[in-house]
Amino acid sequence: MATTTASLDIPTSPDRVWQLIGGFDSLPDWLPYIPSSELADGGRVRRLTNEEVGVIVERLEAFDDKARTYSYSILQAPFRVTGYLSTLTVHETARQDRARVEWSGSFTPDGIGDDEAIALFHGIYTDGLAALNRTLTSPAS
Repeated sequence: MATTTASLDIPTSPDRVWQLIGGFDSLPDWLPYIPSSELADGGRVRRLTNEEVGVIVERLEAFDDKARTYSYSILQAPFRVTGYLSTLTVHETARQDRARVEWSGSFTPDGIGDDEAIALFHGIYTDGLAALNRTLTSPAS
């Protein structure tokens, strides 16, 4: 099993960050490469559309609003991994106007090496957190 984690300090309160990303269906609100998300199964499954890779179907595995975290698994995707489980968490920092956002995942590469799978997901997480930061700190937000 391979793992990777990306984190970023964002100059925005943890509550405001969680308000944006805490909804399981909210990825299109802050992640430009996911323009569409449709919920199913009572809101526990999301069907994401990405122009480059196609359809990704994920299941919400755990959600804790108070701790500002949720975990999800991949049910269907073009990625060459199995057993994918990812967690997105908003942490408090010493400053009330700053949040640390952490996106981590574990998975078993399938037909590719650990390094290639880790690089893929680490890139997704890093790019995603940078997009989140831009969304939250842009003058229009």
